[in-house]
Amino acid sequence: MADNSVWTIKKILIWTTGYFEKHGIDSARLDSEILLSHVLGKSRIYLYTEFERILAAKELALFKKYIQKRIEGFSAAAIIGKKEFMGLTLKVNEQVLIPRPDTETWLEKVIQYYRNETGLKVADLGTGSGAILVGFLYYCRDAVGVGVDISTEALKIAEENGQNLKLTDRVEWRQGDYLKAFDEEDIFDGIFSNPPYIPTKDIGGLPGEVKHEPRLALDGGTDGLYFYHLLAKGAAEHLKPGGFLAVEFGIGQATDILEMFRKSAQYEDFEVIKDYGGIERALYCRKK
Repeated sequence: MADNSVWTIKKILIWTTGYFEKHGIDSARLDSEILLSHVLGKSRIYLYTEFERILAAKELALFKKYIQKRIEGFSAAAIIGKKEFMGLTLKVNEQVLIPRPDTETWLEKVIQYYRNETGLKVADLGTGSGAILVGFLYYCRDAVGVGVDISTEALKIAEENGQNLKLTDRVEWRQGDYLKAFDEEDIFDGIFSNPPYIPTKDIGGLPGEVKHEPRLALDGGTDGLYFYHLLAKGAAEHLKPGGFLAVEFGIGQATDILEMFRKSAQYEDFEVIKDYGGIERALYCRKK
């Protein structure tokens, strides 16, 4: 990219899309638009209504930095520090897992089950950015919740997201090691979790943008199922009778996880929820 060239929005989008494609980035055009709209402080629609606008030198310099970060493997969301999830704009950074559309699919279904319920108290284990919990609380307006994470840095992001969505009086952020963060008297109407589920040996082969996310949010132990064993063994102790458990998992893990929870003999009404691509993505069940 020549510094002395005149770069219009149209020209730089075409160039950046091609450059990203050469580097194997699947979402080349989308990422180009996300990064450029952030640099300009405008919506993506603006890019198409002002195709011939010429970028200022400062805008071009910042955009070039963003391009380099994307090539280095950082996701567009991590670069600009925000991500759309469940129709909400959430703050993210390198300390948290970037929320994904796959999670929206099952969370939307759980919200539909409970959005008219009153007095619900829920918990989110390994909350990260707080995406699942704030998404549920935002649409289930009478519910309250507890978000747990072992990372104090992640909890800072979660707390800020809760504040931005005006949920401060309905949510508690708690630092702790998964189920160990609960007191004996902590009993909930529902527990969410999108735990680390990548087998340790597979971490090195992940796409670059995923490897830039915190390993704590990715590494699920030898077989990727470490945290599901914890849930199958101990989550029911913190659920009311009839309380729900909703957990996300990785591709190909549905059979093992479903069998694990059935063998615990503590749950019923099992439902495996598929994502937009038809892939089994989450398990929903209720305590007997």
